[in-house]
Amino acid sequence: MFTRTIQLLGEEGFRALQDARVVLFGVGGVGGWCAEALLRTGIGHLTIVDFDKVDTTNLNRQVVATHENVGQSKVLEMQKRLLQICPKADVQAIDRQYNADTADTFDFSQYDIVVDAIDMVECKALLLYRVTQAGCKVYSSMGAGRKTDPQKIRTAEFWKVQGCPLARALRTKMKKAGLLPASKIHCVYSEEISGDKGTLAPVVGVFGMTLASLVINDLILSKS
Repeated sequence: MFTRTIQLLGEEGFRALQDARVVLFGVGGVGGWCAEALLRTGIGHLTIVDFDKVDTTNLNRQVVATHENVGQSKVLEMQKRLLQICPKADVQAIDRQYNADTADTFDFSQYDIVVDAIDMVECKALLLYRVTQAGCKVYSSMGAGRKTDPQKIRTAEFWKVQGCPLARALRTKMKKAGLLPASKIHCVYSEEISGDKGTLAPVVGVFGMTLASLVINDLILSKS
């Protein structure tokens, strides 16, 4: 299934993806699209982490959600989907929330890259702090909710993200809690002014795909 990928990236680039070990936290709106893009491009070892269940409210935007799996574990349904696409891939699913009680159960030294698609500020702040303290490279999604224009999606270092309420809240939380990151965090965000409510598939899809592309290009360039 990867013939076209190898043609574009070359054998060495594709091998870098096959050998890489990536862990993704959150397989909802942004994370689900990111996970699928990573797998379809050739990531050989992918661990996905989430604690939520599929809900009817997910149907408008989350790649994993269908009428048939409402009420099921989101991360296990995502694992099933990914293995249907590429049965030979190493896809590990962890049905667990990342928080203060579970943080010590994760060993970041076994991964090449950590991807953050968590939407809860407290959990997200702790994850980003712990990952950078461990010296692991991380890519993070800022807020994709209440946006309508995918053309306003950008990438920037965490402290340079502008116009994103989630990034602002996250920086405030990290400063007050003394959880300042030990290294740079590469982010996907939108400079669009947020609306009142709601989330659209085109926006979270582009967020997830952009996040995946940052990871993929990083791995390819690291081997060049």
